[in-house]
Amino acid sequence: MKRYNKKLSYLALAIASALTTNIALAEEANESTSAQDNSGLERIEVTARKTVETLQNVPVAVTSIGAEQLEQNGISVMTEVQQFSPNTTLQSSRGTNSTLTAFIRGVGQEDPLWGYEPGVGIYVDDVYIARPQGAVLDILDVERIEVLRGPQGSLYGKNTIGGAIKYVTKKMSGDAEFDIKATFGNYARQDYKVAGAVPVVDDKLYVGFALASLSRDGYGEFLQSGLPGQDLENYNKDVFAGRVTVEFTPTDDWFFRFNYDNTQDDSNAKGGYRLLPSIVTDAPIPDSVYDSYTSLPTKNVVENEGWSLTAEYYINDYWSLKSVTAARENYSPTNIDFDNTPLQIFDVPAIYDDEQFSQEIQLNYNGDNLSFVSGLYYFDGESCGHYDAIIFQSLTAEKSGCNNSESYAVYAQGSYNLTEKLSFTLGARYTEEEKYANVNDDLRFSIEYPESNWIPGYTRGDLPVTEVLNGNKTWSRFTPKVGVEYQVDEDMMVFASYSQGFKSGTFNPRASTNEPAVNPEIVDSVELGIKSEWFNQLRVNATVFALEHKDRQYKSVVPNEDPTVLDSRLGNIGQSEAIGLELEVEYAATESLSFNFALGYIDSEFTEVLSWNGNGYDDISDIYTVANTPDTTANFGVTYDIETSVGTFVINSNYYYRDDYALVELDNRLTQDAYGLLNLGINWYSNEGDWTAALHWKNITDEEYMVGAYDFTGGQDEEGNWLPGFGGDTTLIAYYGDPTTISLTIGYQF
Repeated sequence: MKRYNKKLSYLALAIASALTTNIALAEEANESTSAQDNSGLERIEVTARKTVETLQNVPVAVTSIGAEQLEQNGISVMTEVQQFSPNTTLQSSRGTNSTLTAFIRGVGQEDPLWGYEPGVGIYVDDVYIARPQGAVLDILDVERIEVLRGPQGSLYGKNTIGGAIKYVTKKMSGDAEFDIKATFGNYARQDYKVAGAVPVVDDKLYVGFALASLSRDGYGEFLQSGLPGQDLENYNKDVFAGRVTVEFTPTDDWFFRFNYDNTQDDSNAKGGYRLLPSIVTDAPIPDSVYDSYTSLPTKNVVENEGWSLTAEYYINDYWSLKSVTAARENYSPTNIDFDNTPLQIFDVPAIYDDEQFSQEIQLNYNGDNLSFVSGLYYFDGESCGHYDAIIFQSLTAEKSGCNNSESYAVYAQGSYNLTEKLSFTLGARYTEEEKYANVNDDLRFSIEYPESNWIPGYTRGDLPVTEVLNGNKTWSRFTPKVGVEYQVDEDMMVFASYSQGFKSGTFNPRASTNEPAVNPEIVDSVELGIKSEWFNQLRVNATVFALEHKDRQYKSVVPNEDPTVLDSRLGNIGQSEAIGLELEVEYAATESLSFNFALGYIDSEFTEVLSWNGNGYDDISDIYTVANTPDTTANFGVTYDIETSVGTFVINSNYYYRDDYALVELDNRLTQDAYGLLNLGINWYSNEGDWTAALHWKNITDEEYMVGAYDFTGGQDEEGNWLPGFGGDTTLIAYYGDPTTISLTIGYQF
């Protein structure tokens, strides 16, 4: 940790220097009005600490992207939010459009298989989304998206060791509303969105709804397929989503909100691009990175639905109670052709089936010198699945089972104003979690699919099942947070904090023996930050941080009583560290012209990964790389408003830069080079405020960039020749981000 302590001290000195300069400037500007009250800078509200606060007053590294900014930048899906949040990676995970890969500050989870827990928490209206399947949310009736960076263990609990993404939907205004939008673009894109709200009883009862049909042809195609009559579009989109909201305010003291949402994603399974020619087929490397081959059905389904009921009671001016009850379920039959050839070299048809229920009760206080949030939390989740790994065109390695969890937590976090300028934050959460797991493991000397009619005419028999793991384990964890904040003046705050988070312990979903569970992963993090506004026009927020990620869960050989037996198990064998800087700047140059800039820098590495050599443990951390984590991310944007006789035009453009980054943690043989995305938008608003139109041109330079990969090669020999790996082929596969897209959106509201 010495190397990181030294670098942290350098970063801290840089921040201290900036603070000294800023404080001097603040003294010169003492008589100016608060920037927060000036129209040049928008007042931004967030709920990062589970209560409404302004962005500039919350001592948390958080980025908030509001509905207007999302609309003017043409952001249609949650993964695009990564452009505006430093040190953040949000990608559609490999073989589907809807499965999320999320990393913040180098902390996340590569593998979306049931049983593995995410490292970044996803929340929709305070409801935790436990599984990554279906977590790539389309922007529908949203008020804002908040990105909280760093461990959020005290308030949000397990699986937020990297941070949390909060998707906040719009509350109803009290008036009758109706909004319709249609988007048309290249690749035959057609999106239709309708949203509305109706006051059933004035000032008491409102009903709202939002519907969306989102479709697009594929960016590429499947060039050969082992099955006739398939839809050969690759990277296409076919989504229908809906939401219903009921809000009820019977008295001034009570508020109820019921939400129901449903998403049906029938987009094709996504085929990867072979970076190496196959040594067992004659199919050449495709000309387009969006083209692929497959021997599986292209059909893919993600069904995701849930409901929540929020009740709030304002006891008096200081105290309030809040209850959030929610349930969700997901069903996803999917096809991933890992080798991406017309032969069954390594095909994995699979089913994911998840359910969850949660209940949270909060007791909150907001006084003159003291404010706190406290609560009780219960979670019950069932995460099950089944896959058939078809290899060598003749064998099927079958896995199935469940990793179910039940957890209870109690938490409290409060801030106390010791003086008018100095305050302290103290928070803690105690969690107790029990997991139940079973794994079935079978080898079939035939080709099998999870269900009958998975391919036309196929009938699955009543096959025997061999249970190899059946166990349960209970963990408890105390996760604290300590912070100090100093309000230099009404426009500047500095803060420092320590926080801890944990990712759940688990059982190996690919176990072949009755192996024990692994313990939770732990992240300890320290931060030093500043939030400031200057001269009614400039907002500067910065954070330096250092974190230690311990007990990382990886597969490894472990000691066995019989030295001739290689016992491969999931274990807590990894440790990594990171240090970094985040800077966010917004400058309102004039009433019409504004600039924004976001910069993230991180230096992360594995410091220890243990592997049993027969006599002891070797440290093999040199062959591990922190994946999905560029050293530098940056975004620069410009917005210009033009008032005319025919309406207002808002022109915006941004350039997003990502440094090179590894795509695979173990034996990384695939790195995405640094690249940049240039985007342009022209938005028009009628003088009456009812008509809107927007033209968006994204990835103008048509950059080709990888967002996911699979490496099943045997590596390279001394002469650089690729060796065959699992499945007997040289399988090195990449998935790519969107090419150049152009779209026109027309909207009408009344």
